[in-house]
Amino acid sequence: MTDRELRAAGITDARLRADYTRCRRLNAQHGKTYFLATRLLPIERRPAVHALYGFARWADEIVDDLGAEAPPAERAAALTALHADLSTGLRHGRSDHAVVRAVADTARWYAIAPAHFEDFMASMRSDLVVTDYPTYDDLYAYMRGSAAAIGLQMLPVLGTVVPREQAEPYAASLGVAFQLTNFLRDVGEDLDRGRVYLPADLLAAHGADRSLLEWCRATGRTDRRVTEALRETERLTRRVYARAAPGIALLDPVSRPCVRTAFVLYGGILDAVAADGYAVLHRRAAVPRRRRAAVALRGLAAALAARAAAGLPVGARASGGVRHADARTAGRAPGVGTHAVSPPAGDTARRTA
Repeated sequence: MTDRELRAAGITDARLRADYTRCRRLNAQHGKTYFLATRLLPIERRPAVHALYGFARWADEIVDDLGAEAPPAERAAALTALHADLSTGLRHGRSDHAVVRAVADTARWYAIAPAHFEDFMASMRSDLVVTDYPTYDDLYAYMRGSAAAIGLQMLPVLGTVVPREQAEPYAASLGVAFQLTNFLRDVGEDLDRGRVYLPADLLAAHGADRSLLEWCRATGRTDRRVTEALRETERLTRRVYARAAPGIALLDPVSRPCVRTAFVLYGGILDAVAADGYAVLHRRAAVPRRRRAAVALRGLAAALAARAAAGLPVGARASGGVRHADARTAGRAPGVGTHAVSPPAGDTARRTA
């Protein structure tokens, strides 16, 4: 499947193919829900999503997974080096880092604004020093880079049926909704890393605070005040999903099944948290496999129908895509103008060197 995706995307350079393949593996290993939804995109667009996820995951590993063994100064230096490499890659298309080469290639091909990557890196740097957030506004300032920016990075790949700026607020909100979902699910794990992503004023409104969370985590016990704060976090997150939902209809029709499936699956995590009694300080809630499969099958049916309506191949060997200079209208539904980015002039050879 990887070879088919790369061929469909017009990526034939051997080193670049290996770079994208590495990003795909990161997505498959660490972002199972995200990866499952990505499988519903037209085949030629999947490598770009893998590259965006792969880079975000790589930066996150420097901040988190490296953190258990490396002192803060080492993590900061690694993140600074990655940022410098990214900046060079975005400007000149050169890098010695596989993941950076892939994401820089994707950014150039889809004309993704460098500011979205700058915002993301700023939030990653803050994770090295910020361990909690007094208010939701403070948390949102962090998520503007760590989540909303990723939604905005994705939008050119997905395509829209309206000018992109009309869809951007919804894409940003959906990124925030997904991250809030992860924050709720991972409260216990984040505590182990020394961080709390629940606003302190929300906790205080229910008589809880960081020390009470830590006590519950350490003792394995629950507390009504914590449960109520977690329930309120769930309600807040669902409101963000509601704000994001209208944006799905603004996407290219062939991209909607992917995003709708992610929307349902991530929302299902909230259902799982509630069904488990908000026991996120002690175990990770998960969407049952049967439900995941059912949602994915519905998404696949919708994806195939959308491709057929757009006149795109739906068989196992579907190919062609928005990266080819002769396929600038890929994903266009009959009578619908799709605002997808065309390849930069003269860049076809860059992928076949």
